[in-house]
Amino acid sequence: QVQLVESGGGLVQDGGSLRLSCAASGRTFSIYAMGWFRQAPGKERDLVAAIRWSDGSTYYAGAVKGRFTISRDNAKNTGYLQMNSLKPEDTAVYYCAAPSPGNIGSYYHSDTYNNWGQGTQVTVSS
Repeated sequence: QVQLVESGGGLVQDGGSLRLSCAASGRTFSIYAMGWFRQAPGKERDLVAAIRWSDGSTYYAGAVKGRFTISRDNAKNTGYLQMNSLKPEDTAVYYCAAPSPGNIGSYYHSDTYNNWGQGTQVTVSS
């Protein structure tokens, strides 16, 4: 399996920026894709961005397109989510996730992901 550890969350004002990191360990050679999800209180966990590890193809949910940028550093087995122009409605716990080895479902489908980090809180104040 792949172990994932997020970092970089925190409190930021409306319009501010944060960068989240997700460090992968374990069977990192098997990483096919990485996704960033978020879950606000009382809401479902939603996929906001994803990247295919091999060629860097990306997916963004409509609510974050143009403001968030997902990237990866293959050498460091680390993924990133740069979040700009943050809004109060972006407040949530953010999780990075990866598919299990051998799972090559579409990288932009939520169901592809079943290995999760512990989550990091992002709070945007108005």
